[in-house]
Amino acid sequence: MPINILCLGDIVGKPGRLAVAELLPKVIKERNVDLVVANAENCAGGSGLTPPIFEKIMRTGVDCCTLGDHSFRKREVIGIFEQSERLVRPVNFPVGAPGKGMAIVTSRSGVKVAVLNVMGRLHMNPQMDDPWRAVDQLLAEVPKDVKVKVLDFHAEVSSEKIAMGWHIDGRVSVCVGTHTHTPTADQRVLPQGTAFVSDLGMCGPYDSILGRRKDRVLKFLTTGLPHFFEVATGDPWIRGILANVDEVSGLALSIERVDLKATEQAGAYDADDGKGQGGGGGDL
Repeated sequence: MPINILCLGDIVGKPGRLAVAELLPKVIKERNVDLVVANAENCAGGSGLTPPIFEKIMRTGVDCCTLGDHSFRKREVIGIFEQSERLVRPVNFPVGAPGKGMAIVTSRSGVKVAVLNVMGRLHMNPQMDDPWRAVDQLLAEVPKDVKVKVLDFHAEVSSEKIAMGWHIDGRVSVCVGTHTHTPTADQRVLPQGTAFVSDLGMCGPYDSILGRRKDRVLKFLTTGLPHFFEVATGDPWIRGILANVDEVSGLALSIERVDLKATEQAGAYDADDGKGQGGGGGDL
């Protein structure tokens, strides 16, 4: 039977976590979701991830978390890599970086799924290895008996994300873009059977600029002076896609957007939330 895979965009701070906690259990039940993959690199105070926050995210029903350019913003994340098989970071970080770029997780219906994580290079960290060769090598390492594969391509430029979709069409079940926090309307199943969307959007406060307080970001943009970009609180949503995938062939049958508004209680913010050894949030 086909399985339903829910991919959630970047979870931003406590508002994003509360929105996911409020809405995800209901979505899993009502839509018969077999597996949930979420990008967690902005969970802790808007930037990075800590062990306590990772545990909170997993308790909401998320099965595997991916990361991105803020993977190591909180140094405590290294402890998660050492203790959990359900967290991955972009595989094309320089050799020697903690963690790994692939996890094999089991869906609620017993299907093994490979969750892959790669980061783009355009307007991103120039130290990253070639994402094209990295994803080819990663796919070659997926066990032969694992047919269903989900790729989180964490990248800035939409053209690079679209190019990645075509590059891996038919070789992964689902390819989703993350990082830009702005949902795109180009979800589709590509000709060879890969469900694709350029960007999932974010789980967090949309009365904001990419999840940060509008006044803080605007002061920086209009004056050039540095300002701490606090996580915003208003208009919390969870956003992502739901893909239906054939478990035998590993090819997608359909894809649709998931856009759900949380109650305003999910907009709570603690100024000290997630501030571990790496410091709090800051940049967008």
